[in-house]
Parts: sequence; C-alpha cells; structure tokens
Amino acid sequence: MNSVEAVIEVPSSLRYRLIIPEGPVKHIVYVLHGYGQLVAYFHLKFAGVASNDTLFVFPEGRHRFYLKGTSGRVGASWMTREWREEDIRLNVLSLDLLHREISQKYPAEKITVLGFSQGGATAARWLAYGKINCDHFISWASVYPPDLEIEEYTSVAKKCTFVLGTEDEYFPAPEQEALISGYRSKGIQIARFEGKHDIHEETLIALL
Repeated sequence: MNSVEAVIEVPSSLRYRLIIPEGPVKHIVYVLHGYGQLVAYFHLKFAGVASNDTLFVFPEGRHRFYLKGTSGRVGASWMTREWREEDIRLNVLSLDLLHREISQKYPAEKITVLGFSQGGATAARWLAYGKINCDHFISWASVYPPDLEIEEYTSVAKKCTFVLGTEDEYFPAPEQEALISGYRSKGIQIARFEGKHDIHEETLIALL
C-alpha cells in the first residue's frame, strides 16, 4: 500500500457579527472569542458597552463542533494542535480580509483588538503575521503564544493590556503574580477585576 497525503485549495468563508453604532464610526473594536463559543451569543456580553461611535466586530472561528457528544449545543474554535500551521495561516488571512473590508466601509480614528481566552493567542498571531496595526491590544484571560516573542506583536500596538480575574479557574492563584510580574517587565499594562474566566463589563468599559 502506498499512502500519500495531499492538499488542495478550496473556497472558504468567515462568519462575523457587528454591533453598529448610531453615529459615525470613530473606533473599531475587533473581538475574538474563546474556545467553544459562538459569536451569536458571545457578542451579547458587549451589549452593555455599546457607544455612539464604536463599531464592534466579532469574527467566528472556522471550526465548529458539538460541545458534548454528537448533538446539542455547538461551539467554535480557532485551531487545534492538528495541522496548526495551516489554521494559523488561514486565520491570519481571513482576519486580514475582514479588516480590509471593515476599514474600507467604516474609516475610523482608532482600532482596538481584544482576544478573549483562546482568541487572545489568535489575536496575537494576527498582529505578528497580519496586515493590521492597532492602538490597543487587549489580551483577556489568555496565554500569549509561546512560539512568538512578545515583541513580535506588542510592537504593532501602541498599547498592550493583559486582563485577568482574581478567581480565573484557568490561572491558579499561586501562578498569577509571577505571570503578571513577567508581563509588567515587558511593558504590558495589567487590569484586574474580582471574578472568574469571563468578560467583566466595568473593566471593559474602563479599557475602551
């Protein structure tokens, strides 16, 4: 038996959702969701921070799957460890194309990129490899990609902030201070809130 792996290029799509302000757009905020989330529900966490001049853009990871078993609730993911290089390439390409379309339709004075949980790593890779410069990169309860030097993506943003809840179940308390100290030494600002692995509205409003 002669087994050979091959690849072909196929058309693909990126689904996204917008929260459109009533007035002229001055600020674009790209928000990348976490593992197992869908933008149809994830965007609702940002409804309370909508403003008259801020456009929120929620791209959705291209991998969708049943969260439990073979039916029921569906979630989305940005990548897995299998053929990760191709997922990274396609994520960056898709986000670049989305940014080009959004920026042509909504010229803005300010751009923020916010990555929540798994979306934070994808956002960092987008800044490192893609065609976007932003005013503020917010990594929310996320781990920076170990395959990148922090300077590869922080240099693309005028300001970088790491956000973490005091009771985040994915970041054990004994490790939080060491992690935060390391980020501070790299010039990354820190925002803390009382809570778990979730979006905290008051903190989000203060950052935006």
